[in-house]
Amino acid sequence: MDFINTLHTSSSGLAAQRLRMNLISSNLANVNTTRTPEGGAYRRKDAVFAATPANQRFRDLLAAQLAGGLTQVKVLGIVEDPHPFQQKYDPHHPDANAKGYVQLPNINLMEEMVNMVSATRSYEANLMAIKATKSMVSKALEIGR
Repeated sequence: MDFINTLHTSSSGLAAQRLRMNLISSNLANVNTTRTPEGGAYRRKDAVFAATPANQRFRDLLAAQLAGGLTQVKVLGIVEDPHPFQQKYDPHHPDANAKGYVQLPNINLMEEMVNMVSATRSYEANLMAIKATKSMVSKALEIGR
């Protein structure tokens, strides 16, 4: 494992957590949105991540698998949460149906806050890994003097 691959792995984690934080922010900002351009209430969005090999050449992939493998984070996509909308009785709301119920987004504030703390901690862990790698590189260069 070399320093560049280690930095690449940590930076892919940083980018993935940044995307996750952006989606969480969007979910929190739209917690009361009952009308979207697509129609209906806002649907909660979430990112799907996967660990992929850091190197794409066959020789490198084989060596990585035999050695335990260095991986990076790849965003496979952004999906909408299929859970049903919340129903609230408010007959005076402009988006209420004939029975007086309004569809609210399928967003749980507590779940979003927990996800935000988790994404923040993951982001910080990747930053610490980058700082540790930079420190090791610096020490290795000092040895060579």
